[in-house]
Amino acid sequence: MTTSTRGASKAPAVLVLEDGRIFRGRAYGAVGETFGEAVFSTGMTGYQETLTDPSYHRQVVVMTAPHVGNTGVNDEDPESARIWVSGYVVRDPARVPSNWRSRRSLDEELERQGVVGISGIDTRALTRHLRERGAMRVGIFSGEQWAGVRDEALLSKVQEQPQMKGANLSAEVATKEAYVVPAIGTKKFTVAAVDLGIKGMTPHRMAERGIEVHVLPATATAEDIYAVNPDGVFFSNGPGDPATADHPVAVMQAVLERGTPLFGICFGNQILGRALGFGTYKLKYGHRGINQPVQDRTTGKVEVTAHNHGFAVDAPTDKVSETPYGRAEVSHVCLNDNVVEGLQLLDRPAFSVQYHPEAAAGPHDAAYLFDRFVQLMEGQRA
Repeated sequence: MTTSTRGASKAPAVLVLEDGRIFRGRAYGAVGETFGEAVFSTGMTGYQETLTDPSYHRQVVVMTAPHVGNTGVNDEDPESARIWVSGYVVRDPARVPSNWRSRRSLDEELERQGVVGISGIDTRALTRHLRERGAMRVGIFSGEQWAGVRDEALLSKVQEQPQMKGANLSAEVATKEAYVVPAIGTKKFTVAAVDLGIKGMTPHRMAERGIEVHVLPATATAEDIYAVNPDGVFFSNGPGDPATADHPVAVMQAVLERGTPLFGICFGNQILGRALGFGTYKLKYGHRGINQPVQDRTTGKVEVTAHNHGFAVDAPTDKVSETPYGRAEVSHVCLNDNVVEGLQLLDRPAFSVQYHPEAAAGPHDAAYLFDRFVQLMEGQRA
C-alpha cells in the first residue's frame, strides 16, 4: 500500500472489484492505493474495534451502516496497537465527531495510520453485489494521479493480487514476544493463550475471572505452552485460511492428547475442527458484524453475537462424530445459514466457538462462554 497525506476529503477515488464492477467517490483517510479482499460488516457501531481487529488483516471493510465516524476515535477502545484493515469503505462520513472520549476524527486516524479509504459511494449496492457474487479482491485508488488511468489498467492491478484462500497470515499479526496479562483480583488459574491475532478484550475477559493469561506467539510449541504450567489453553481468533495453519493444528493436537482444558475462538474454532479431523471451507461472503443470531444447541438459547469470519468448519450438524480424541458434536449453529459456529468434545475438556464472546463493542449474550472455560478448569482441578 502506498499513501500520501492531506487533502484526502477532496481527492477523487475509485473502487475496483476483481469482476470489473466500479464505484466512484471521494478519498477517505490517506490518499494512495490499497488492495485486499472486499468484505462487509453489518454493525452499526463499534467501528474502532473493527478497524483494530487483527482478523481483518488484508481485508477492505465495507460498512453497511450509512453514517460512520460519529463518535470519533478515542484511546481506550482499540483492540490492538494499530489499524489492521487494508482499506475502508463508507457512504457518509461524519463531518464533526461528538463524544466526550473522542480525541480525533476517524478520517484523521485513518490518515495518520496510512489507511486508504473511499467515501460517498452506494455501499448498499456494493453490499448487495458482494452478497450475490461473494467476497472478492478489490482495489481503492485515490488522488489525482489516478484520474487519467484507464479502468482496465486498474482492474489488471486488482487481479494481480493474491487471493485470501490459501493465505497464511496469523504469524504476521501475532505478538513476537510472550507477555502476561495479570488476573484482576485473586489469581485462580493460569492460561496459556496462543496468539493467532488476539483482540485485547479477550485476555481482559479472562483476567476479570481471576485468570493470569500468558499470551504466546503463533509460533509457540507445546513445550512453550506447558512451560507456564497452565490450567487451561486458549487459541485465539486470527486472519487467513485455516487450511494453511498446520503448526497450530499440531500444537492443539498435543494439548488434546494431554487432556488440558481447551477453549478456542474464531480461528481457534477452525483449528479445533482441523485437529479433530474435519475440513474447512471458504464462505461465499462470510459473517461480519455484531448482530448475528446463533443458537447454543446445548441449552437451546438463541444469542445475538459478534462475528468476523470468512471460513467455516465442515462438520455434520445432525450427529455425534467419532474423532481421535473421542466423541465430538456441533454445539452452536448460525440461524441465518446453519453454518457451524461451535464444537465441543464429549470425552475431553475442550470446546470452541466461531464467533466472538469477548464482543467489544457488544453484544454480551455469549460472555458466559468464559465462565464455561472456568468450569472446565475447575472440574479438571477437582
